This record gives sequence, structure tokens and C-alpha cells, in this order.
Amino acid sequence: MTSLMEKPASTRQLKVAREIQKALAEIIRSKGMAAWGGALVTVSEVRISPDLSVAKVFVSIFPSDHQQSVMAMLEENLGRIRGELGHAMAKQLRIVPELVFLLDTSLDYAQHIEDLLKK
Repeated sequence: MTSLMEKPASTRQLKVAREIQKALAEIIRSKGMAAWGGALVTVSEVRISPDLSVAKVFVSIFPSDHQQSVMAMLEENLGRIRGELGHAMAKQLRIVPELVFLLDTSLDYAQHIEDLLKK
């Protein structure tokens, strides 16, 4: 999904974003749910800048009442997570992009729509 002002992602951007998504999902999964306060954390999407220097990482957190605490934990561990990503992708990337974690609220939105339809 791109806004009117953004250029569509190149094939390279899409491939790198997909590999980053896989690696980050494994890094987060390997820590276990206990590390995230019992929440299930899923990397739902990664969008990377054209110069591959910044990756926006969209995470989905269940249950939703854990969102603030998990986002805080991700921010606190940003350097460590980026280091693990660099280690995991050392052969694919010369420079590990800066990571920006964003909350994916699409599940909450879908639940809200479903609740409205039930009324």
C-alpha cells in the first residue's frame, strides 16, 4: 500500500523487506512470549526506504491490552534487535537499516468492524 506521494517500492526493496521481515519474525519468536509479557508479537509487514537505510517494521500484538508495554520493550531493545538482525543478514546486506517499530492496528480495526456488524 502506497500513498499518493510515495513511489511504488522497487523489486529490490520488496525482496529486502521480505527477508528483513522473516529474520525479525524469527528473532522475536526465539525470545518467546514470556519476553514480551505473555503477548503474541507478529511482524506483519516491513517497508524499507529506497536507499535501504530505514525499515519501518509493523508489529501486531495480541492481546491488544499489552500493546503499549510491548512497544516500549521493542524500543528499549532496539539496538540488540538490530544487532541480531545484522548477524542474521550479514551475507545479504552491507548495512543494517535503522529500525522503526510501528503498531499494526489492522486486527483491531477488523475486530471493530466485526463488532459493528454484529449490532
